[in-house]
Amino acid sequence: MPRTARLDIPGQLYHITARGIERRDIFLDDSDRDFFLNRFSALLLETESACLAWSLMTNHIHLLLRTGPSGLAAFMRRLLTGYAVYFNRRHQRAGHLFQNRYHSILCQTDSYLLPLLRYVHSNPLDAGVVPDIDALDSYLWCGHRVLMGNGILAGQATDEILGYFDKKNGVARRKYREFIEDRVEKRQGQHVPIGGKRDLTHLLEIENESSEDDRILGSRSFAESLVPDESPQYVRNLGFEDLFHRIAEEYSVTIDDLRGRGRTKELSEARAVLCHLAISHLQISGAELARRLRQSRSSITRSERRGKALVNGNHVPAAKLLQA
Repeated sequence: MPRTARLDIPGQLYHITARGIERRDIFLDDSDRDFFLNRFSALLLETESACLAWSLMTNHIHLLLRTGPSGLAAFMRRLLTGYAVYFNRRHQRAGHLFQNRYHSILCQTDSYLLPLLRYVHSNPLDAGVVPDIDALDSYLWCGHRVLMGNGILAGQATDEILGYFDKKNGVARRKYREFIEDRVEKRQGQHVPIGGKRDLTHLLEIENESSEDDRILGSRSFAESLVPDESPQYVRNLGFEDLFHRIAEEYSVTIDDLRGRGRTKELSEARAVLCHLAISHLQISGAELARRLRQSRSSITRSERRGKALVNGNHVPAAKLLQA
C-alpha cells in the first residue's frame, strides 16, 4: 500500500537521511564520496537549493537542505538515482543501493536550524569516526570543515550560517565551534539513531509545542501555516515520465518492475493507478500506454478500470500524484 504522502514545499528546510539497503555501506572509498559530493554540489547550484549542513557516514547520509523552486522530490531523485547508477557500475553490482525511500522531515527554521546544524555536523564525532573536534575541523566528509574555513563546497550556505553567530567571520567561526563543542562533550560516544521525528526531538533537546504531524518538526501553528500549500494544484504540463517516477516512488517499486510482468499486489495496484491517471489526466491513448508499459492492449484496459475504481474510492492519493 502507498506510504504517507511526503511534504514537498519549495523553499522549506528539510532534514534528510538516506541509508544503504540492509544497512550496507554506500561509500567504499574516497572516490565514492568525491563523486557524491560533486553531484550534490552541482545539483544545489542547478536547482537553486542551499545546503545548511551535511555529513557522509559509511552507510548513510545526513543533509540539511533548503529546497529551490523545483522542490525536494526531484532533487533527491536525481541525487540518489545518479549516485546509485555510478556506484553499481563502478563496483560491478546490481540492485537497489538505498534502503526504501529516503526519509525527510520538514523543519521550522527559526526553532530548529541551529540545533539541527549541530546534530548533523557532530555525527562523525558521535559515531567515533573522528577522535575529537580538532580532527573534525579538517575532516573531509562533513560540512563542519567548510564552516571552519578549511574547504569549499559550492552550494553550501556558509556565510548564512556564520551570520547567525557574528558579523565577523573570525569571531563567528570561534562561536560556532564552541557551539559544536558544547554538544560533543555531552554526547560523544553515545549511540545516535537516524530515525524519525521522535528521535530528532529527543536528540535536539528542545521542548516546544510540537505538531502532531510526523512529517513536520515545528510548532502546531507552523504546521497549520503549511496546510494551504498542501491543497491540490494539478500540474498542467506533467509528463508521463514524471508520473511514472512518482508512482514508482509512492509504491516503492522500480521503473523496470512497472514495465515487467510481475503480479504482486503492489505492482498490480501501481500499474492500475498509472494506467488510469495516464489515460484520464494525461490523455495518453491505451495503445500508446501498452507500448510504453510493454503490455497487451487488453491488459491496459483491465488495469485502467481497476485504477479508476481505486481512485474513485479514495484508496490511493491520486491528487498528490498529480500535484504541483
